Amino acid sequence: MDRPKESTLNFAALVARPGGEPGEAPAPGLQGLGLEVVRDTLLYVPSGLRPGQPAPLLLLLHGAGGEAAGGLSLLSAFAETHKFVLAAPSSRASTWDGVRGPFGPDVQVINRAMERIFQQVFVDPNRIGAGGFSDGASYALALGLANGDLFSRVIAFSPGFVPPVPRNGKPRVFVSHGDADAVLPIDRTSRRLVPALQAEDYDVTYREFPGPHTVPAAIAQEAVDWLGWQK
Repeated sequence: MDRPKESTLNFAALVARPGGEPGEAPAPGLQGLGLEVVRDTLLYVPSGLRPGQPAPLLLLLHGAGGEAAGGLSLLSAFAETHKFVLAAPSSRASTWDGVRGPFGPDVQVINRAMERIFQQVFVDPNRIGAGGFSDGASYALALGLANGDLFSRVIAFSPGFVPPVPRNGKPRVFVSHGDADAVLPIDRTSRRLVPALQAEDYDVTYREFPGPHTVPAAIAQEAVDWLGWQK
């Protein structure tokens, strides 16, 4: 068999996939996965998950200069009420590898984290999403579009661009952006990338709001409602 051309290789691809029901579930609350010596992935397990009932999982990605706790904070207010399992890795450098260079170490960290989570938590394979803010939003778009057979939803709060990746599947996408964003100005970011995604036949929900480079509470709530994962 011929080796694939370099341009066709998907370096943003994740191999971790949910399997059957795991054994004893982890205790509820916030915990590190213990996979990385520094900047470990954080896992939040809501209380009251019923044995045998698969839970939704959101992978949340911080902005440039941030760490796992910043990603987790994006939607942590909804974890208990909606019984979402949240996972938040930290980038190996100041931002995510596919945003300012080739994909590599961060994909490996996320894949290890997802494998561990799938071993510990009974995850619903139809309710797995990726989300992020700023550079994390750009990275969530890359991972989501490259792994559309894993992530059915992608939430991008104030993204800068869509890193080029081979596309796999057709996840639904939610994008929000402030019209007064001075960090990633809206005219050269979301107002360009959203029509481009729509032209590629992605189902995109787009919300502009009056404000700067941030995630207003009302936008976070709308993104959670948009997921449609509430029981």
